[in-house]
Amino acid sequence: MCFAVCVVFDWRNISINVVCFFHQVIKTCKKMGIKTVAVHSDVDSSAVHVKMADEAVCVGPAPTNKSYLNMDAIMDAIRATGAQAVHPGYGFLSENKEFAKRLAAEDVTFIGPDTHAIQAMGDKIESKLIAKAAQVNTIPGFDGVVKTAEEAVKIAQDIGYPVMIKASAGGGGKGMRISWNDEETREGFRFSSQEAASSFGDDRLLIEKYIDNPRHIEIQVLADKHGNALWLNERECSIQRRNQKVVEEAPSTFLDPTTRRAMGEQAVQLAKAVQYSSAGTVEFLVDSNRNFYFLEMNTRLQVEHPITECITGLDLVEQMIRVAKGYQLKHKQEDIPINGWAIESRVYAEDPYKSFGLPSIGRLSQYQEPINLSKVRVDSGIQEGSDISIYYDPMISKLVTYGATRAEALARMEDALDNYVIRGVTHNIPLLREIITHPRFISGDISTNFLPEVYPDGFKGHQLEADKRRELLASAAALYITTQLRSQKVLGSLRVPSSPIECNHWELCVELGEGHHSMEVTKSGNVYTVEVDGGKVEVSGQWNLASPLLPLTINGTDRMLQCLSRDASGRIVLQYLGTSFKLRVLSKLAAELNSYMPEKVPEDTSSILRSPMPGTVVAVSVKPGDTVAEGQEICVIEAMKMQNSLTAVRQAKVKNVHCKPGETVGEGDLLVELE
Repeated sequence: MCFAVCVVFDWRNISINVVCFFHQVIKTCKKMGIKTVAVHSDVDSSAVHVKMADEAVCVGPAPTNKSYLNMDAIMDAIRATGAQAVHPGYGFLSENKEFAKRLAAEDVTFIGPDTHAIQAMGDKIESKLIAKAAQVNTIPGFDGVVKTAEEAVKIAQDIGYPVMIKASAGGGGKGMRISWNDEETREGFRFSSQEAASSFGDDRLLIEKYIDNPRHIEIQVLADKHGNALWLNERECSIQRRNQKVVEEAPSTFLDPTTRRAMGEQAVQLAKAVQYSSAGTVEFLVDSNRNFYFLEMNTRLQVEHPITECITGLDLVEQMIRVAKGYQLKHKQEDIPINGWAIESRVYAEDPYKSFGLPSIGRLSQYQEPINLSKVRVDSGIQEGSDISIYYDPMISKLVTYGATRAEALARMEDALDNYVIRGVTHNIPLLREIITHPRFISGDISTNFLPEVYPDGFKGHQLEADKRRELLASAAALYITTQLRSQKVLGSLRVPSSPIECNHWELCVELGEGHHSMEVTKSGNVYTVEVDGGKVEVSGQWNLASPLLPLTINGTDRMLQCLSRDASGRIVLQYLGTSFKLRVLSKLAAELNSYMPEKVPEDTSSILRSPMPGTVVAVSVKPGDTVAEGQEICVIEAMKMQNSLTAVRQAKVKNVHCKPGETVGEGDLLVELE
């Protein structure tokens, strides 16, 4: 999702008409008659952006510092192809002033702001001082560079807890830690500086007051080289995990017209203060009284820019290209509408049941986007067969829905998530669907603390009420019987010619979790009537067993389920209401006999530490013979640019250590044994 793209320009062919709903830089370039060159790492040779471009150049191996951050290799690609301009995408070198300087030195256009604006806004310390001078509201804090952990503690004590420790050159939630006491400040200083060095090559940190329970609302700005600047309304980005956005929407349910205008005008003031030209985003924290404070400015195209395009009708990539060429903005502030509502869900290759999303890697064995639905947009850089690796951000796609009202956009998002087929990696669709259907989200009662407040014990998936449980059980039973009946036939005829007695009544037992549910099923045509748990459920459908999607009508309501797997023993995994459920359907006799089977004893995990995710071991803090206390750090695993500290669950002596720094580990790999 963050691939840099070299763009070969033929300015004579550029159309200045606004083109909407084209979801990548290359697609916009093609509409404007611009030829493109994609740069890629060796593992991305089959990526979507590579196939879309007119030319492609490999710039190195998978690690980002050897490919997408390798300026020398990218400059060589620009020279070799004769590229006249570069659009840097969302990340990597998109906010790197040195890269912009090198392009300017070779008379290559950087599609973004000039180096002065990048430098001024890319450093959180300098940007805060500039914002103050431009009369933009700022958060109280320490404006200098924090050099040591002890200095961080002293500053935090002076500001007053809680505080936010942030990478000066950071962004995207990396290099950020909230601290509530001295010990957390020391730990936060260590991890934030390490993440900052790893992600940005700059380990400088700053500390500011943490505003508890805020909203994260950002203003999209657009400015040209002639002193004109606009604010393109706001995006609500408060639904986050680990300081990274998960669900965004435009506009916000919280802002009134007065606050919206005040935030927009301050965002434009800041852009003009640094002579900004291009698309950019000014991010604010907003408290419960609608007081807002400058957070940072991103001098690039934001991941969530499509929702602004939806409600304004502007193609931001096209606007960036026009500005880079030197054209004036075609629009005035009064021309910028709020037309309808747009929602964006970030679909990640993550396990949402682990800290709301620890990375998952693997190959997409099956991948089907819900692009056949009305007013649904999917921006992705992958396709069926693509590999999700530990080297890059785990984002699979940006799923965007649009409607005349917020309710309409949310309903379309619910349908789109149900119709999204992803196999081969664990993904966060269960969490996304629960968020957008939760009463608090629907009512607009949200903040950056939404996830820990709504799920204080962690995300557990959809919790079935009695009627929904009956629906799931009945669907599994109907699918099981359909499969059994289908297996008796080949090309519509019985496998063994005979005159069978027609069966339309079954007694079954379905296992779901720890529960066993007896049921009676009757069939008439394509309709199954299931009596289970004291209720009656009617299930009908076309029963296309070759499709991953299972459109059913359950008690008169249309539902889209997905059959993730099924086998001859009656085990079925169904995705229902976004969450996958493991069931086992047995005949009455088989269920009675199954009760005599021995149960598998679960592994005792109190004496071992396994990796909860794939990644690279950054540090190991213990050795055999050491005694560790409960909560003590044992090792640190880095995955997809984020560092995670793994700790002991009890006091014990270390028996064996099975990992070392620099080693790559997979999910479930044994790291440390305790006595």
